[in-house]
Amino acid sequence: MKRFLTLITLCVSVSFAFTQHGTETSSEGDSEKVTINWLSFEEAYALHQKEPKKWVIDVWTTWCGWCKRMDATTFSDSLIIDHVNQNFYAVSLDGECKKDIKVGGNTYSFVNEGRRGYHRLPAELMGGKMSYPTIVFLGEGLENLSSLPGYKGAKDFLQIVEFFEAYDPESNPITWDDFVATYESPYPAEEETTNN
Repeated sequence: MKRFLTLITLCVSVSFAFTQHGTETSSEGDSEKVTINWLSFEEAYALHQKEPKKWVIDVWTTWCGWCKRMDATTFSDSLIIDHVNQNFYAVSLDGECKKDIKVGGNTYSFVNEGRRGYHRLPAELMGGKMSYPTIVFLGEGLENLSSLPGYKGAKDFLQIVEFFEAYDPESNPITWDDFVATYESPYPAEEETTNN
């Protein structure tokens, strides 16, 4: 019984320690770990009114295991953190958020449907395809450049981020295929394995 209670205590402690898109602090006087500067949608919109910039929006839910994995791996990678913080407004958006989100003259609300329901804003950004995680890229004019569902590792995500850094539908309408053809990853090449 004592072992069982210890296990439950450990599980509860771990679940409280995990936070979605939080700044982690190291123990015993170490400085804060650098993370992506996640904003709410409203915060990013207010900043965008003063200084237009591209957006990267992570749409997640609390129950999504792949979302948590992206937080722990991809969004913790120093190259990803640098590129996102320097070139985008980074928005963390719960796909099942219960609070209203006001953007300009519009108010987006939670829709209670099925077992969980959904929020109208992420649903609109993802074109109604509710899949988590989904990364949405918006241009400087707040046009939807792309909505990419599914987990992305750091190596793949950096390539996507660098594409959207360079992409501009008017001044640099580069295609994905042309970009990939000349792209050089800063990550070490994966070793190829052969089957005998």
